[in-house]
Amino acid sequence: MSGERTAEDLRSHRWFGVNDMRSFGHRSRIKQMGFSKEDFGGKPVIAILNTWSGLSPCHQHFKERVEDVKRGIYQAGGFPVELPAISLSEPFQKPTTMLYRNLLALEAEELLRSHPIDGCVLMGGCDKTTPALLMGATSMNLPAIFFPAGPMMKGNWAGQTLGSGSDTWKYWDLLRTNKITAEDWTGIEDGIARTAGHCMTMGTASTMTSAAEAMGMTLAGASSIPAAMSAHPMLAAATGRRAVEMVWEDLKPQDIISRDSVLNAVTVVLALAGSTNSVIHLLAMAQRAGVDLTLEDFDKLSRDIPVLANIRPSGAYLMDDFYDAGGLPALMKHLQQMLSTECITANGASLGENISRAKTYDDDVIRLLDNPVSDAGSLAVLKGSLAPNGCVIKAAAASKHLLQHRGPAVVFDNYDDLAARIDDPDLDVTADSVLVLRGCGPVGGPGMPEWGMLPIPKKLLAQGVTDMVRLSDARMSGTSYGTCVLHISPESSIGGPLDLLRDGDLIELDVPARRLDMLVESSELEQRRSLSRDHPPKATRGYTSMFSQHIGQADEGCDFDFLKGSGSPEPAIH
Repeated sequence: MSGERTAEDLRSHRWFGVNDMRSFGHRSRIKQMGFSKEDFGGKPVIAILNTWSGLSPCHQHFKERVEDVKRGIYQAGGFPVELPAISLSEPFQKPTTMLYRNLLALEAEELLRSHPIDGCVLMGGCDKTTPALLMGATSMNLPAIFFPAGPMMKGNWAGQTLGSGSDTWKYWDLLRTNKITAEDWTGIEDGIARTAGHCMTMGTASTMTSAAEAMGMTLAGASSIPAAMSAHPMLAAATGRRAVEMVWEDLKPQDIISRDSVLNAVTVVLALAGSTNSVIHLLAMAQRAGVDLTLEDFDKLSRDIPVLANIRPSGAYLMDDFYDAGGLPALMKHLQQMLSTECITANGASLGENISRAKTYDDDVIRLLDNPVSDAGSLAVLKGSLAPNGCVIKAAAASKHLLQHRGPAVVFDNYDDLAARIDDPDLDVTADSVLVLRGCGPVGGPGMPEWGMLPIPKKLLAQGVTDMVRLSDARMSGTSYGTCVLHISPESSIGGPLDLLRDGDLIELDVPARRLDMLVESSELEQRRSLSRDHPPKATRGYTSMFSQHIGQADEGCDFDFLKGSGSPEPAIH
């Protein structure tokens, strides 16, 4: 941050402000679109990276919100330009939007690098859009501020409050066991997602927008505002105004994102009982700012951070309740002794200043420190013979009696194998079994799909079994729940120990001890390793092939090897 600047200091000045043939071409072409010198001359050019698409229900309101952002930019004396970026639509893209997170990050960085841009507003919210946009903008390191899509309003069916994702799993199991009818299921389908906005549970979307706010990359309170409320377009305009001010102040992502601000984000995620996906995303986001962050940082903080947000799937309420109760600023005020409150944020004030006047209006939704939802340990990082480089479990959403468990493995080699056999009445499985899914990691998926919440076998559901220990090298939706161990690293498709597991092998899970082990003699494992299978690549062309060749493992943040580390803001411009 280098202080106030003049028009000649603007990056866009090199396109529009100098007297040469190239600038003549730039000015004539911007005039071709109907703009005059009074529109763009000497003003900060603010890119609006808009991830709207016709298949992104979480962002369906962005056609209107982008106009609100533009309004704010004009009000502050800037020149807005909308740059469409690929939309990562969690409900529709297969096999997973995680496959394309790095593609959006790369696109965001290159859009900003290659155009006459002085600063930007990043419009996202659906799960992977938040980390992707922030990763790209951080690497480019121009003044940037994030505008969250906001959660949708709560759902309803037959007088029952519905939460997106979480209630899908619950009612699907009821349908599979004939406890609700097909007509009921259609009613739930009609009522579970009723407005624009991302999931209103504490899934990956709300977790990551909250992390962005805690890290300092949004305006104060931005992540909690529901998409359908009038405060949301007001926020859009305010974000646009602030983007212009940030350019004049030269306040950039790498001025905001430090180790302390990243640890603030981790702390807040833990207090929210946020999505396990946040571990992968925060690791990658930190690396883009040159910040050292490890799995051990998550586990160390988790041992001391209480869960204060009583939000599904780990609690009882939804995001519009959270907003009405005071939102993220209120929760952070309760946590202020555990946060680095001196960290600068996108509005130019410190985190401490932003939360100083926050209030809690419902202390059942946002709990006080002396009455937490749980004392600590919303997330745990495990290691052991089955996960030498680590894995994670959302302990706050798991069954307490299964946090220490020993049982025989029932192994599925891939998702198709799981789908084909999980409800087979002859499947050799009991409630004590450990369900294992492999071949679903960053390389094996490809892209590490959200397949980690393995379904309970139908015959066990009929017996009243509602949870089992489940392991995978996949991820899990942040709206999911259950005793699911995820992100096992290294994954099976690159020869991790998970690849050596066989049906009937005893597995021991010990969350208090932070261990996950396969109880198999080392000599037997060596024998299996000598006979191990080849794993040919699933893709041989295009982006997916490039992804498989350059993707990192879960414990490293799943970034591309050629994009790690902090970036450089400028190419040579001719």
